Amino acid sequence: MEQFAARTKAILDRMNSVIDGKPAETRTALLTLLAGGHLLVEDVPGVGKTMLARTLAGAVGGTINRIQFTPDLLPTDITGVSVYDQTRNQFEFKPGPVFANVVIGDEINRASAKTQSALLEAMAEGQVTADGTTYRLAEPFMVVATQNPVEMDGTFPLPEAQRDRFMARISMGYPDADAEVAMLRDHGAGSPLTGLGPVVDIEEARDLVRHVASLHVSTPVRRYVVALCQATRTHPHLRLGASPRGALQLQAAARAQAALAGRDHVLPDDVKDVAVAVLSHRLLLERRSGADSAQDIVRTILSDVRVPTEDAPQTR
Repeated sequence: MEQFAARTKAILDRMNSVIDGKPAETRTALLTLLAGGHLLVEDVPGVGKTMLARTLAGAVGGTINRIQFTPDLLPTDITGVSVYDQTRNQFEFKPGPVFANVVIGDEINRASAKTQSALLEAMAEGQVTADGTTYRLAEPFMVVATQNPVEMDGTFPLPEAQRDRFMARISMGYPDADAEVAMLRDHGAGSPLTGLGPVVDIEEARDLVRHVASLHVSTPVRRYVVALCQATRTHPHLRLGASPRGALQLQAAARAQAALAGRDHVLPDDVKDVAVAVLSHRLLLERRSGADSAQDIVRTILSDVRVPTEDAPQTR
């Protein structure tokens, strides 16, 4: 636990030295990596979405590739393609940019649904299948996809099946005045990533991920996770609730939250701390629900659902 705490603190310190004034967002990004998930970042241009992913990959010594999603991007531009080698008289697979520890998908909603779907197998199973052959991806493997919610012309909204592959969604938001002044002072002369090496190597990063997966989750906490997800499925303002995959990812994120808090077991508060980021992007509002946002609905559910015991009801 002491080694885990020291290494994750070093990673967060490195990330916060580059991303000014966004400690909650950098923590969620690291939490998602530790939990073996993928991150969706929705915000306006220029607030550090891509920089967040680059900083995370650099801090853990991982490889990083960036894919600029455009309408003419093809699935093989992501996964790779088989090329005929005349000297050996056979096809040879040329891996695409998805073969990296951290893959940045910039403006993922600007590519067609066919191209977006090229990421599904990689995100769900950590592998790519081409011409009948399966290739394993690097470990850890994380997709950080960005979306610009302002310019929607010429975009292809992510289908629910693909949004469900992302463990968490965050919004960077503008920095406050002090953080922006610090950014101008520290980063005005060049890239803040210049000269910043990793604080752990990739094998240590794998150890961190394995440690998170080993944390204990009690039966009442598991019942709480299920109760929250079931509450989204029956909520009158929602026409689509959280899937069983959402429940699995909520548990995984809660494990990472507990590990970052220095514990070897998950508490209900860990589930509450990550529920909005993990569940809200999976929910679809009824068109005439009158609800403000999916995030508000998740917060309401958190206040209504209590931790079940063996004999306790799930709601109050």
